Amino acid sequence: MIKLTIDNIPVEVEEGTTILNAARKIGGKIVPPAMCYYSKLAGSGGKCRTCLVKVAKGSTKDPRPMPKLVASCSTPVQEGMEVQNITSPEVLETRKAIVEFLLINHPLDCPVCDQAGECDLQDLSFAHGIPVTRTIENRREFPQIDIGPFIKLHMNRCILCYRCVYVADQITDKRVHGVLYRGDTSEISTYIKNVIDNEFSGNVIDVCPVGALTDKTFRFKSRVWFLKPMDAHRQCSKCSGKVTAWMFGNEIYRITGLKDQFGELEEFICNECRFEKKEISDWVMEGPRKIKHQSVISTGFYENEKKPSVINPIEGKMEQTD
Repeated sequence: MIKLTIDNIPVEVEEGTTILNAARKIGGKIVPPAMCYYSKLAGSGGKCRTCLVKVAKGSTKDPRPMPKLVASCSTPVQEGMEVQNITSPEVLETRKAIVEFLLINHPLDCPVCDQAGECDLQDLSFAHGIPVTRTIENRREFPQIDIGPFIKLHMNRCILCYRCVYVADQITDKRVHGVLYRGDTSEISTYIKNVIDNEFSGNVIDVCPVGALTDKTFRFKSRVWFLKPMDAHRQCSKCSGKVTAWMFGNEIYRITGLKDQFGELEEFICNECRFEKKEISDWVMEGPRKIKHQSVISTGFYENEKKPSVINPIEGKMEQTD
């Protein structure tokens, strides 16, 4: 086991663990944000640079600090390493610059984007963004293309995290999309406008950190904070059948995979469960999905609600007055 400290908090992890996963073991605010890393996708990480941290001490054997900030998602821990994340002003300033860079070509269409309310880029901008833009140039734009009946591609919103490409490579039979061209003209697209059509293609929607890939069957139906997420399952021969059913009243508006505390899918689900099973009779409802209180989706969902006293909300009793 390797012992290190992150923001002055000691943690012990297995050899080969990255700094990011070591921070996740501690949890809380010291966990660096990650827009491209996905623990269940081999080769992911190192693209967005939002997880950069400062290594103030390389190891016990070599205590020299690393000369530059490093990507925590791809840097393995060392015995005696000392890492600074939110305690380093340099890291916080760099993170602001990275967020500004990600937003340079990102359209300001949150009010009409189906990802609003559960968008990692929104959360990142709120935590580390600057209040105004410093650019006056026109934003990059791409022509709309149709990639199939279930998935809507908005290339203007893409930050090139490559998650969808890794999903297609690793859990589907045949990948027909990828990153085309180079530099600022790079885009996610299909070769000669092929349609993305395989049993697990819908998972690219769940792994996308922004609104570049959205569910056509849910398009413009509702805001996520108006829906009630319910854990549900069914017998399925293609996947585990364990999902989150997003409901409005007694109607299922959309189906997504179960996600952990870091916003990553616990298991990948098939397209039949995701797009074709939208009736309550198709599912066994287990109960409400626990949502982090920081999320806007938690609005209107309360636990252990206590009704205040009508007479005195603080003490619960009438105060005698002269």
